[in-house]
Amino acid sequence: MKNRLRILRAEKEVTQADLADIIGVSRQTINAMEKAKYVPSTVLALKLAAYFKIQVTDIFQLEEND
Repeated sequence: MKNRLRILRAEKEVTQADLADIIGVSRQTINAMEKAKYVPSTVLALKLAAYFKIQVTDIFQLEEND
């Protein structure tokens, strides 16, 4: 699953650690999502969308092999 998390985070000038604290996960979870090594739960995806004030599909996109 591709995502724009790193780009969105950079646009808001928020660190991985800061975003993790805001969302309620570890910095490692944010890092893993940015590297596409972790697929977030629906609840986590919705929290991220709410934080960035965009739709979940504006953050995450399925790839053909998903």
